[in-house]
Amino acid sequence: MESQSPPRTGTTFLTTCFNGVNALAGFGILSIPYALSQGGWLSLVLLLTIASICSYTGLLLQRCMNVNSLVKTYPDIGELAFGYKGRFIVAVFMYLELYLVAVEFLILEGDNLEKLFSKKGFKIAWLKIRGKQGFILLASLIILPTTWLRNLGVFAYVSFGGALASIIVVGAVLWTAIVGGVDFHKTGDLINWNGIPTAVSIFAFCYSGHAVFPTIYTSMKEKNMFPRMLLVCFSICTLSYVLMGIIGYLMYGQGTLSQITLNLPERKLSSKIAIYITLINPFTKYALVIMPIANAIEDSFQVCNYRIMGLVIRTLIVISTVIIALTVPFFGYMFFL
Repeated sequence: MESQSPPRTGTTFLTTCFNGVNALAGFGILSIPYALSQGGWLSLVLLLTIASICSYTGLLLQRCMNVNSLVKTYPDIGELAFGYKGRFIVAVFMYLELYLVAVEFLILEGDNLEKLFSKKGFKIAWLKIRGKQGFILLASLIILPTTWLRNLGVFAYVSFGGALASIIVVGAVLWTAIVGGVDFHKTGDLINWNGIPTAVSIFAFCYSGHAVFPTIYTSMKEKNMFPRMLLVCFSICTLSYVLMGIIGYLMYGQGTLSQITLNLPERKLSSKIAIYITLINPFTKYALVIMPIANAIEDSFQVCNYRIMGLVIRTLIVISTVIIALTVPFFGYMFFL
């Protein structure tokens, strides 16, 4: 009898696309109009440039990982290129970026919940909590169980919800403009040089999920489909970003706030839909963002095979991000950390 090779395991092309879109498209989409208000219309060229660079470096990432089977993360690539110092520098910058993105998710969640329930609160046992800080705590408690998922094939179902939510948000904001009475009455500036640094930082934040791609790539069943997956994910996300930027900037111009949902009229149904849908994003993206950090810590302490230690590590990461989120008052400040 002919020997048969064992079946390949991993995520399919479709589920990988769900994870990829979920990693890229998220809260950043709410801040694209604000980025345009800072940099002007021509700053959209920078958005497309950053998207192209990130997409191309994704292809380079695949080449690097194909060269050596031991290369599974960005720090591995840094060590292969520049030795231990290279590994250390890459690890610090990459994990710090992912960590701050996780903090930003919590801050944004607190902002949106406070906008929806500013006059209300909730109770945990005998303790009554109100305001933004209380909502950050509540969000973290709901997010925590999602961080315990390790299988990206299972997590893809969560990612589908996140990808769908991003598309619905664009539609809800457009509906607010057309039906809600806001209309497209602003022209905006062609370019604002002083605001370019802010615009670039926000655009870069929109593609910060790029750092999760090594984790996504290693989970794929058919790794040769990775370039096609990149094309699909970056096309969907960039189109969504451009549409949201144009719609939001035409609606509010220089008065656009750090999140477009903060500008929307509170009593409109479309506004409530947009805000409620954005509440889904942290629950679908937070775990994916901190996964490389948790995996790196587990590898460092060689506890990958101990599930209890994995739960403890992920829980401690969530707690630490909550502490920082509670000490940073406004979302816009995070772009300059």
